[in-house]
Amino acid sequence: MAIVDFMPFLAMVIIQVGYAGMNITSKLAMDSGMNPFVLVTYRQIFATLATVPFALILERKTRPKITMPILLQIFICSLTGAFMNQVFFFIGLNNSSPTIACALTNILPAMTFLFALIFRQESLGIKSRAGQAKVIGTLVCVGGAMLLSFYHGRNIGVGNSAIHWKFAEKMTDEHPTNKSNFLGPFFIFASTAAWALWFIIQAKLSTKFPAPYTTTTLMCLMASIECVVVGVAVEHHVAAWSIKSGIRLISVVYAGFVCSALAFCVMTWCIERKGPLYTSVFSPLMLVITAVLSWALLREKLFVGTLVGSILIIAGLYSVLWGKDKEAKQANITEEMEAAVKNREKEDLELQFQAHGNGGKDQHDPN
Repeated sequence: MAIVDFMPFLAMVIIQVGYAGMNITSKLAMDSGMNPFVLVTYRQIFATLATVPFALILERKTRPKITMPILLQIFICSLTGAFMNQVFFFIGLNNSSPTIACALTNILPAMTFLFALIFRQESLGIKSRAGQAKVIGTLVCVGGAMLLSFYHGRNIGVGNSAIHWKFAEKMTDEHPTNKSNFLGPFFIFASTAAWALWFIIQAKLSTKFPAPYTTTTLMCLMASIECVVVGVAVEHHVAAWSIKSGIRLISVVYAGFVCSALAFCVMTWCIERKGPLYTSVFSPLMLVITAVLSWALLREKLFVGTLVGSILIIAGLYSVLWGKDKEAKQANITEEMEAAVKNREKEDLELQFQAHGNGGKDQHDPN
């Protein structure tokens, strides 16, 4: 039982490590001149190719019937989780830095909680300590995000990294990562909202269509078509679609196979077992890993506003998590008490039947 409960935790940790690596490679690819729309399009194409074999082989006998309502929900998932989320994120990443992008994605649990309230997947419970913790945590997350987005402050000197990656040094010299562009945080915020909405829709879809590989394949295929249409409209030059450059090829293959195909399948699996809020609370780990890699490889500087905003976001996030955990424990206690009452009532009924049965035998017994 402990191993089963540990597997979603381990899976989400691995996914966050994968996302941290994607932030670095994608940032370098865009700094080399790659259009964000081109990057997202190739990512979806590679993700589709990666998941097709799993959907065809592993879910060949267990796949439920694909109906029009299911296809519509998958299409909405492709718009929110694959198209809007990723396009907005890469535009935001291109206009900010990996650390700021990761920090702002930490408002995901708060956004998920708000959407869960709207769609009645979560209860507010403002009179309880758990409900108050979730509300306060959400407000703190949003406040931290605003601080991080609009205030930088002094540079925190943490020394220079001893690791040297010549290509990364060249890119950071040509395209400094410590941009003070408000456009970046705005698009990352929009990306996080789209991602939170995907969690809510996916949670409902998983109960009706429990086939994560097929869902991921169809979602990535639809997103590929959406990205091609928009990408061609935005970027007309054929040369811009070339991925002969090493960092561009690495970025799209890595993002497609690891951060779309693998990540969507694993997160869908985790949502089925632990719910959307649990799946979204691991984003602070990505911030820590990305901050270390950005400092080591991209020579990114850390500012007071970034640090304080990140701390507020993480504090608010775990306030939401604490409230959610307390509610889950209370729900388990309530279920156990209800089960105990039902068992007691069942035992009482069995005793009454036995007593009536024995009484009937005594009345018919001539002795």
